[in-house]
Amino acid sequence: MNLIEEKVVFKNYSMCLRDAVEDFTKELINNLFDEQHLAEKGEKNKQKFLKILERLSIEKGEEIWKEFEASFLDIRKKLDLDAIAAERNDPAAKSLEEIYLAYPGFYAIAVYRLSHQLLQQEVAVLPRVMSEFAHSKTGTDIHPGAEIGNSFFIDHATGIVIGETTIIKDNVSIYQGVTLGGIQVKKSLASTKRHPTIESGVVIYANATILGGDVIIGKNSVIGANVCVTESIAENSIVTVQSENNIFQKRN
Repeated sequence: MNLIEEKVVFKNYSMCLRDAVEDFTKELINNLFDEQHLAEKGEKNKQKFLKILERLSIEKGEEIWKEFEASFLDIRKKLDLDAIAAERNDPAAKSLEEIYLAYPGFYAIAVYRLSHQLLQQEVAVLPRVMSEFAHSKTGTDIHPGAEIGNSFFIDHATGIVIGETTIIKDNVSIYQGVTLGGIQVKKSLASTKRHPTIESGVVIYANATILGGDVIIGKNSVIGANVCVTESIAENSIVTVQSENNIFQKRN
């Protein structure tokens, strides 16, 4: 045994909890949108939740569940507004049913709204495991600590990152590849606002990057594709990349 091995103290972690949280989260969303499913499996899923808290050494599980369950109606109302926003903003959407069943962006938002509630209740670890399940499932990484308003629309939902201290107001739309991140990555900044604020009515197109806790994107602005923003933008602005790309086509 070398010196490093002698100093290391190994601690056991219940990695299978990832699977338990994935199963719980799936059932929770099914219950949220299907009354028959809730009637048949709601109590069983509650017991899964209590078992997860027990394995995380979190006490007062029944009280936590009661408060969490009381939030479901409000969360469902918010998600219905999100679905309506998707149908309104996406010309490819043929029905609300299609949004609920087939849109990964909507699924990612659903998991976010549930995990955000648990984080507000100061439940440790579980909200992050839920968000990472959604990340692996949809390609969208929304930290449960972010604050997101009503009627939020994510289109295509691939490669999106929304950081912990991001604030997104109402009626915001974002597209694939968008990053709402921090301009610096330092542990000393953990307790500060590191991520941008997006005011109401903003549209952020594909692969745009907005960085910094002091950055505010003013309401009703449009951030074009591939833009990198590190300073605040006034309301009603249109921000685009000026490109000198020349396309040459050789003809025979």
